[in-house]
Amino acid sequence: MSETRIGIIGLGRMGSAIAGRLAACGFHVTGWNRSGIDADKAAALGIKTAEDIAALSATSDIILSSLIDDAAVDSVMRTLAGLPLAGKLVVETSTISPQTLRAHQEAITVAGARLLDAPISGGPETVLGGRAGLYIGGAAEDFERFRPIADKLSDRVHHIGPLGDGLSAKLVNNMMLIGLWQTMKEAITLGAKAGLPAERMIAVLSGSPAASPAMKSRLPIITGESEAVGFPVSGAIKDARVVRDFAEQLGIAIPATAASLASFERVAALGHMERDLATMVRVALVEAEEERLAAGRK
Repeated sequence: MSETRIGIIGLGRMGSAIAGRLAACGFHVTGWNRSGIDADKAAALGIKTAEDIAALSATSDIILSSLIDDAAVDSVMRTLAGLPLAGKLVVETSTISPQTLRAHQEAITVAGARLLDAPISGGPETVLGGRAGLYIGGAAEDFERFRPIADKLSDRVHHIGPLGDGLSAKLVNNMMLIGLWQTMKEAITLGAKAGLPAERMIAVLSGSPAASPAMKSRLPIITGESEAVGFPVSGAIKDARVVRDFAEQLGIAIPATAASLASFERVAALGHMERDLATMVRVALVEAEEERLAAGRK
């Protein structure tokens, strides 16, 4: 392995999964988190920790960032641009606006580094299993440098185009997934109004051509048999807002995403902010069934 020194900025659910996966694959990984990380967690992940971004950068050849939103990425990129980065590769894995990252390309280049976007499709469990999707934007030579790392995280590595194109592709992908849950919610509501029992609707939908792997994997959550959290409602809201804002910048109307965002915001207001995003459909299923039974339809 020619480059084994990896720095991870952001050790939340996804950042920790990235760090743990790469450490298990033999890379030397150093992590930094704004809120800190305790020694036991670092030891469990198999990584070293840095006291700040400057210390992390000094001991890393390739720096991966995994952060919550555009504001966090903006702050970290400004910090990195003020450091000596000669020969380093900076890879942004967060789901943010392409414009946010592109705005830092010149400053990062002046500091001596190259910049890639590589947003991840999937949750911590897919990262840990090396089965996440990666949509990569940046120069071909930078992509090839990152490829040995990408191949440890993903079995679906796509080099989309120039810097920012990976993020654009991720937002397009997210729109499809966000719309899936809204469509299922509406289908269940319609079916209940037509007098269909919840269990029969689930049986029909889960066995139909419309049943995606994402939907099938979350059926236990939708039916109330599991409280597992693959991706929380809070994350769905954040991602939907990024899509909304990007579409507004491009002058595109996206009514399906707007409806999905409203549905996720509603279940968050009901106290489900950190439950799995499929809880949006679960709430709709329970409400629809209660209304059907109240109407006296067996």
